[in-house]
Amino acid sequence: MVTLLTDFALLAHNTFGIDARSRYAAVLECAEDLPVLLADPRVAELPRLVLGGGSNVILTRDFDGLTVLTRIAGRRLVAQTPDAWLVQAGAGEVWHDFVAWTIGQGWGGLENLALIPGTVGAAPIQNIGAYGLELAERFAWCQAFDTVSGELVTLDRAACRFAYRDSLFKQAPVGRYVVTSVTFRLPRPWQPMTQYADVAQELAQRHIAQPSPQDIFDAVIAIRRRKLPDPAVIGNVGSFFKNPIVSANTRATLLTRHPGLVSYPQADGSYKLAAGWLIDQCGWKGRALGPVAVHERQALVLVNRGAARGGDVLALAQAITDDVQSRFGVRLEPEPVIL
Repeated sequence: MVTLLTDFALLAHNTFGIDARSRYAAVLECAEDLPVLLADPRVAELPRLVLGGGSNVILTRDFDGLTVLTRIAGRRLVAQTPDAWLVQAGAGEVWHDFVAWTIGQGWGGLENLALIPGTVGAAPIQNIGAYGLELAERFAWCQAFDTVSGELVTLDRAACRFAYRDSLFKQAPVGRYVVTSVTFRLPRPWQPMTQYADVAQELAQRHIAQPSPQDIFDAVIAIRRRKLPDPAVIGNVGSFFKNPIVSANTRATLLTRHPGLVSYPQADGSYKLAAGWLIDQCGWKGRALGPVAVHERQALVLVNRGAARGGDVLALAQAITDDVQSRFGVRLEPEPVIL
């Protein structure tokens, strides 16, 4: 049985540390409780917000609806085939803890995604990615409650319509799908992914020529701790802007004007530009606008210097976006969900 909470404080449930409230909230520990919860006449017609770790959301106002705090636990091996381990986790499992568990079990494949904040259930929504790997590449299927049909559905990779930091879950109305579990396909035999420069350099400094999943896991943790602020210490949502993708012609034009441009070729012939480099070139690293600042070590990260409101975050993000547009002719897009 789920208890419906009223006038619920969301301050501790979003990693940017914004003080907002939800009209109603409920902690979900069992998928079977969802239909009963959503049928409650007090919330049946209200908008819904699903939060795992709250590490990818900016709250610009109080939420006049139902916030579902997903805490569904569980980890298990579903099956093994000649070419993969199929491993499932409840949506409420802490992502980093789950990655560490898979490696401890001898199932490599998620190590490049170590230390990303949030929960397992939030991972496919954002199609999280880091150091040469996107979640979609390890995704098998997920189960989710469709609040429109009132049914528990199974969605495979194609159905989830994954793209760069995007998925079906972000394209649908907010709160339509409540992810309850995710199943991953971890490759057998395992092959290390060390093509990303930072990972290769870290392993070289550790004198590791033939890394194990644990070696890469440890290397990624070290890199992230050097580069990114801990949300438990200072409020942030990690990378605030997506890396913009441009055509080869646009990239060539930019290179003639900005020879130091940092870019990465994509499979379709386009190029991904380093948003952090663009922002840094505009002089924003370490600068503040009111209670929100650009982190001094990573220009992609905005941080809460104390008592920031959603409007403060949007004001700084808009100023940065305008500067990058003016100097480079490139439009930045925010990575977190703005509510």
